[in-house]
Amino acid sequence: MKTLKLRIKDKHANQLNKIAGSVNYAWNYVNDLSYKHLRRTGKLFLAYDLNEYIKGSGELLGLHSQTIQAINETHAKSRKQFKKAKLNWRTNRADIKRKALGWIPFKKSAIKHIATHQTGKKALKSTIQLSLAKGKKHKIRCNTQIHHPIS
Repeated sequence: MKTLKLRIKDKHANQLNKIAGSVNYAWNYVNDLSYKHLRRTGKLFLAYDLNEYIKGSGELLGLHSQTIQAINETHAKSRKQFKKAKLNWRTNRADIKRKALGWIPFKKSAIKHIATHQTGKKALKSTIQLSLAKGKKHKIRCNTQIHHPIS
């Protein structure tokens, strides 16, 4: 098995920041929803329960449905791990001192490795495709390093 380590250049930053903003919006909604449910019923939402409430929002946010599910799984896992009823809010605003990391939790089925091209003696460029909402795709060309696991 080979592992690709990719370095995404700044030319993709605007599009990825936009996607990360949608992820943060979904995170904040799920965070608020689960906190209100806990206060009302005394029970925690599982990731499966959250999926039922946020179904169909991927198209509005421009995210793949499995990305929304990954947000729910990460939220439920983090809430359980840190034993908190409510987690920190996430934001993309640059003027806030404590802002969230720009993260996009893609599942394996939402990322497709299209090709790897040799550009020099040791330099490699890869093209990957990210699946977004309803047939929208975003292609990224990036620098690549190939790692071979030690057996």
